[in-house]
Amino acid sequence: MITLLLTKQIIQLFLIMLCGYLLVKAGLLKSSDSKVLSIMIVYVICPCTILNAFQIAYTPETAGNFILSFTAAAVIHALLFILVYLGSHVFHFTSIEKASLIYSNAGNLIIPLVTAVLGEEWVIYASGFMVVQLFIIWTHGKSLVEGKTSFDMHSILTNVNLIACLIGLVMFLLHLQLPSLLKDTVKSLGGTIGPVSMMMLGMILAGVDIVKMMKGRRIWLITFLKMVALPALIILIMKFSGLANLSADGQTILYISLMATMTPSATTVTQMAQLYDREVSYATAINTVTTLVCLVTMPLLTMLYYL
Repeated sequence: MITLLLTKQIIQLFLIMLCGYLLVKAGLLKSSDSKVLSIMIVYVICPCTILNAFQIAYTPETAGNFILSFTAAAVIHALLFILVYLGSHVFHFTSIEKASLIYSNAGNLIIPLVTAVLGEEWVIYASGFMVVQLFIIWTHGKSLVEGKTSFDMHSILTNVNLIACLIGLVMFLLHLQLPSLLKDTVKSLGGTIGPVSMMMLGMILAGVDIVKMMKGRRIWLITFLKMVALPALIILIMKFSGLANLSADGQTILYISLMATMTPSATTVTQMAQLYDREVSYATAINTVTTLVCLVTMPLLTMLYYL
């Protein structure tokens, strides 16, 4: 049942992506106009989505489940670090390839998918994964793409999405709720994350030479590792880890973190590549191809988890 719901939702998101693609191909918009949507997502829509996720009634069970989601996310990222760095001895990954393999597009895809497939009340557990990834991607991920070993703590502490996670978590723990009008506004803005994100990706895709992109063998190796091999291996490890047994809802909470792992490479990696002029075209190609194949791989991996 979950596999069918997930497939249906991914197809809907891809149809929205097609709208963005056609708007550019019809000459009504430029591919570069996607930057406006990217800014809206990063600075308005995603923070609202995160805040809204924490606007649920506090219960000891919910708090315990959030800790479980946070723990699962930390374990998954640790596994990704180990597997990617071990694999680098065989495949000799570049910094862009390492970042693309470790970091997923959870911010843009996981929340709308969880909302549609499982329900809005489960989004808070997706935020557990996002808190972990946001911190790591703006420390390790940024230094990896930039080619530096030092961390810019100012960029980390002033990241609007991390701030939204912390505010939302504090409000949840203190049993605080936003005023009704503000809460409805935040919920409405947050609810647009799926359509706007996919429209943006479609516009970006319209400016890419897809045929040329898919000719290279290397990109298919990275796509296979990112979308099939790594998530499948992590699913098997996590299934037998015993974490799901720590809560009555453990299986679903663990699936949410694993669903985030199944998503395509993070668009943040592409944005960082643009910022630091590091293999921009290649980073964009990885993001695009992994996005295209997730229509097939995510439902299949979901079936593997629920076997």
